[in-house]
Amino acid sequence: MKKILIASMLLAAQLSWAQFTDINIIKEVQVKNKGVVVSAHPLASEAGAKILKMGGNAYDAVTATQYALAVVYPQAGNIGGGGFLVGVKNNGEKFTLDYRETAPKKASRDMYIDKKGKADTDLSQNGRLAVGIPGSVAGFFATLKYCKLPMEKIIQPAIDLAEKGFAITDKEAEMLNNQREKFQKHNKSSIIFVKDTPWKAGDLLIQKDLAETLKLIQKQGAKGFYEGKTAELLVTEMKRGNGIITLEDLKNYKVAERKALEFDYKGNNVVTMPLPSSGGVLLAQMLKMAGFENLEKYQQNSAKAVQIMTEAERRAYADRAEYMGDPDFIQDKTSYLISDDYLKGRWKSFSFDKATPSAEVGKIIEQPKESMQTTHISVLDKDGNAASVTTTLNGYYGSKVLVSGAGFFLNNEMDDFSIKPGVPNMFGAVGGEANSIQPNKRMLSSMTPTIILKKGKPYMVVGTPGGTTIPTSVYQSIVNVVDFKLNANMSVNAPKFHHQWLPETITVENNFPESTISELKSKNYIIEKTKYIGKTEMIVLDENGNIHAVADGRGDDSVAVE
Repeated sequence: MKKILIASMLLAAQLSWAQFTDINIIKEVQVKNKGVVVSAHPLASEAGAKILKMGGNAYDAVTATQYALAVVYPQAGNIGGGGFLVGVKNNGEKFTLDYRETAPKKASRDMYIDKKGKADTDLSQNGRLAVGIPGSVAGFFATLKYCKLPMEKIIQPAIDLAEKGFAITDKEAEMLNNQREKFQKHNKSSIIFVKDTPWKAGDLLIQKDLAETLKLIQKQGAKGFYEGKTAELLVTEMKRGNGIITLEDLKNYKVAERKALEFDYKGNNVVTMPLPSSGGVLLAQMLKMAGFENLEKYQQNSAKAVQIMTEAERRAYADRAEYMGDPDFIQDKTSYLISDDYLKGRWKSFSFDKATPSAEVGKIIEQPKESMQTTHISVLDKDGNAASVTTTLNGYYGSKVLVSGAGFFLNNEMDDFSIKPGVPNMFGAVGGEANSIQPNKRMLSSMTPTIILKKGKPYMVVGTPGGTTIPTSVYQSIVNVVDFKLNANMSVNAPKFHHQWLPETITVENNFPESTISELKSKNYIIEKTKYIGKTEMIVLDENGNIHAVADGRGDDSVAVE
């Protein structure tokens, strides 16, 4: 087994060895006949790998990793949020689990509109009214039928991490310090994430309340979260402000098992998430439109390649704005939107000569901004079962509200609805109805967990956080490997770009090629730079059974092997 050990930090060595103070960040591994886990935190990846070593499969491991992320990566890992799982079993069975949050029964279309008719985004983004009914724990139990181990064992690594504590990294310390004032503003009592002196790398984070909450789940199953003590603590937290989630809302939450969205890309079977994830539909549209131009002829991140990919993004995101939402509440037009005939019509206006104005490819519709703070897990076990999971609280630490006595953050996912639909915007267009707020409705998402099969076997497991940049990052990751023949490491860590119809801007990472930027500007493209886009977790399996697993270099992301 070949390991490339990027960083090894021995933190707080004076502390008890029972505590998790040895943090090994492994960015890349190449193995064979082994299971691999890639996630946003080394301790979470190790939790998944531990479950593989105990005889668990990919679905045991991905569940254990999600629980662990709720402890060690509280800014996005969660039991108070939701997510999507795409699975492909080694017998060829494909499935998806939608445990996206839902709007409470008391939610209403105009609940964030003030008396002057203005949308109050503070209410939809911060505090108790911003919270959707959490789906994560229900999702973990829905995954259980694909697992080999009982939940009692799968959840134990997370309980150990919460109870014994772990040493935080530089990035985690910085984030906690940056959020201090918001934590204080939105919590009625003191919380463990706020202390008298600033957080620093090596500080130990022990979460006793969260450990007890996880133990209730361990003993009582899903009812240990959606009923009884934890549910009562959550509803009590709602009543401390203007929250509207009730005990009935929690008890009635249901996971949706949906048929995976599948399509062919250059002989590869792409298996991804259907609505209410817009990501799968966007991915199909973008790959198919780019395919009209024989993308493989061009160099990765060259001006022509970026222009083709950008214009495919522009047209796909215009459709997202108009047509996409919860399929249980709207007419699902996926088959039409990804059909060759429709996409060929969309592509007719493409020209290498200049940028296509966004107003020419869709009616201008004001859309919600989707937060970037999500997290992804890619898992492949030694038997060929694959799992791709993206999960989120929406913003960093969600609503910033910690359930007092239960120790977990609540999401602010209600902000992913169109909070002011049907009202003409500055351009005079009316839109957003497909993603308007309704009780029990799931808000539209960009999360795009994806598995690619070649000859019926897993070839790639991929996904990323990043809000509306998620579909374009997954799109680029696939194109980098399939069309530009980059290896997994180069694909994940190459400079990324993003366009989403509105604004007109192409966002590029700071290290993006200047020659490409200059040529694009000459064709009327507007370019803005940013520090980073997404944190992609990728596993590639070649025809000889060699596994190449890569964790994104943009964060503390890490690979673990069973």
